[in-house]
Amino acid sequence: MKTQQTSESAKKLEEMFAISPYNQLALSGVAPIKDIKIFDTTLRDGEQAPGIALSPDDKIRIAQALDSLGVDIIEAGFAASSDIEQSILKQLAGMKLNAKVCSLARAMPADIDKAVDSGVDYIHTFIATSDLHMKYKLKMTPEQVKEKAVAAVEYAKSRGVEVQFSCEDATRSNMDFMKEVLLAVQDAGVDSVNIPDTVGVIIPRAMGHMIAELRKVLKVPISVHCHNDMGLAVANTLAAVENGASICHVCMNGIGERTGNAALEEVAVNLFANYGVQTVDLSKIAETSDIVRRVTGFGMAANKPVVGRNAFAHESGIHVHGIMNNTATYEPFLPEVIGAKRHIVIGKLSGSHSVEGKLEELGVKFPAEHMPELMETVKQLSITGKEISDPELVALAENIMWKKQAGNRTVALNELTVVTGRSTTATATVGITKPDGSKIKVAEIGVGPVNAAVNAIRKAVNQNITMEEYRLSAITGGSDAMCEVAVTLKNVQNDEALSFGRAVGPDIVETSVEATMAAINRDFSRVAIRKKEC
Repeated sequence: MKTQQTSESAKKLEEMFAISPYNQLALSGVAPIKDIKIFDTTLRDGEQAPGIALSPDDKIRIAQALDSLGVDIIEAGFAASSDIEQSILKQLAGMKLNAKVCSLARAMPADIDKAVDSGVDYIHTFIATSDLHMKYKLKMTPEQVKEKAVAAVEYAKSRGVEVQFSCEDATRSNMDFMKEVLLAVQDAGVDSVNIPDTVGVIIPRAMGHMIAELRKVLKVPISVHCHNDMGLAVANTLAAVENGASICHVCMNGIGERTGNAALEEVAVNLFANYGVQTVDLSKIAETSDIVRRVTGFGMAANKPVVGRNAFAHESGIHVHGIMNNTATYEPFLPEVIGAKRHIVIGKLSGSHSVEGKLEELGVKFPAEHMPELMETVKQLSITGKEISDPELVALAENIMWKKQAGNRTVALNELTVVTGRSTTATATVGITKPDGSKIKVAEIGVGPVNAAVNAIRKAVNQNITMEEYRLSAITGGSDAMCEVAVTLKNVQNDEALSFGRAVGPDIVETSVEATMAAINRDFSRVAIRKKEC
């Protein structure tokens, strides 16, 4: 459904978006914008990004996702580039998608034949019109270029397909000559024309001026194809729309040649939020973005607008506090709009509000009196830049609660040194303060650093304690993931006396020692209680 903004839709927009009121003031003199079509070129220009090579199955998967998203035209490839490419286009054309399937074609009969023979219903043909390209690439005169453009459009129309014509390098072309060419292809029966900013060099005000000038003389729809070399692709696309363009060339995730093309998701969200025009199903943007990312294998910056990992991520305590009270404080629109989720990041800049809110979100009831200890643990772990995952935060919180329930510690670990290596027997030295206040320092060997450390502790505390069970598990994936260690100790003097300990931390050896000490303290506490009872 493609709609222009109404009073009802404006109210809906206010609920979902927190845009600047100055936007509407600035647009007060702009003619109503409606019926904007999305021409997606992810499978053509997007695939031209270095490092992307799509198989037939890849292209089908992405095409299906784009069709479900609701784009109007899918430029699926360049039929003349290879027999394989033509074969893929035939498959896509035969799928009967809701979107029109388009092939790129140079202004040459052979290219057009290849495209038409693939079964597509839409052809995008082009030739350069800038002096730079005509002189150094085409080596043709302006008149020859014009003749070739007209001949290509006439021939393509004679083959019974919809035709869009592009003036390659339009933003560096002479305006009078470009008008001459575009009026000629219009007379030849072209269905729409395209103005590409081929190397991304125009500014939004200039793009708006160009489209307004062309709109004065052209009757057919005007399309724009903006590259992002100077970071202005989306801004230029919107400027074109404000001045009469009605077709936007875009790529999902902004992929494409060199620095990419205008990003579909950014253009679509802006058109809806600021111009009241719905072009695609916004709720499927996050899903489609993820499909394209996975299938292409093309990474995306965490701070990528709209669909980047950090688009709805908040770490700063001040920001999180604001978000918890009103999302509009630090979000331009609700993540649900694009089918995404908000993410509270726990790290160095997190405050107690962040941690408390995240734990509530995860279903953990954490006592307020223990929050200072948890915050200190979080701060210490985050000093190196580590981001604490949701499962890790839950484990840390639960571990603190478990320690509080286990009772006071009567045995303290003062020192821990472990020496290990490929050709060195693992040796651990521990310093222990016993319940009576006496201190002891012991060294022991083991088959590894963990075994050596545990052996040293057992020797220092109680020779009669044996390790019955040792469980180590990574809480999350990655080289910096925290681990959880659970141990069960047994007192050989009493086969029924088992003691359990657990700990969570970033270092396997230290965490194993912490878990062992927890079990030992539980055993000492139990013995002390029994003595009092007696």
